Amino acid sequence: MGQRQLTAADGHTFGAYEALPAGVPNGAVVVIQEIFGVNSHIRAVVDGYAKDGYAAIAPQIFDRCEANVELGYTDQTDFDKGLKFAFQDMDMAQTLLDVQAALDAAAAHGKVGVVGYCFGGLLTWLSACKLNGVTAASAYYGGGIAGHATLTAQCPVMMHFGEKDAHISMSDVETVRSAQPDVQVFVYDADHGFNCDERGSYDATSAATAKERTLAFFEEHLGSDDDFDQTVIMKSD
Repeated sequence: MGQRQLTAADGHTFGAYEALPAGVPNGAVVVIQEIFGVNSHIRAVVDGYAKDGYAAIAPQIFDRCEANVELGYTDQTDFDKGLKFAFQDMDMAQTLLDVQAALDAAAAHGKVGVVGYCFGGLLTWLSACKLNGVTAASAYYGGGIAGHATLTAQCPVMMHFGEKDAHISMSDVETVRSAQPDVQVFVYDADHGFNCDERGSYDATSAATAKERTLAFFEEHLGSDDDFDQTVIMKSD
């Protein structure tokens, strides 16, 4: 577990947090951060996937704006800073180059899945549609996915949304459902950020269910040579 350096196709060098399982990896998972950087929560997510048997890595995609950004969840200044980085200062094409570099590095350990949260949820969807080497993708409460709902995924995708999310309306979720009949869409009785145990919106039951589904999804697709099969959309109880 620890830091490593990655280099994007345009020569940009940036940091990443990586953790490896105790034995031979079952594959790899690229974890894409929220607007709060690769902070203690994202490192814990990476460590969790390593414990689950995957080589996991989280690219520091904010390094193009400021190195080693770690923001908290209770300070409005941190929130505003992360929001500005993600939606004003960053160039999406460059950001996807950084994610691609993480995918390429992770591929040394086998097939690669992507999981992302908040802004990272949007990037997970874009990665599934635009980048190389993504075998399966699980996007959590990705704001802005509805605006890219007509893209075509190159791999199986599942998405997780909170019914109480003030940032992502249920009409946006329905837009995604209508445009992407092959994507599994799960809706939970939860708020935005329900997976993060450092946020007030954390919902342990929803987080556990979403993780269980994501692990089963990765086990199915990262551990087999099956082609992209059609899946169904469903709503959790």
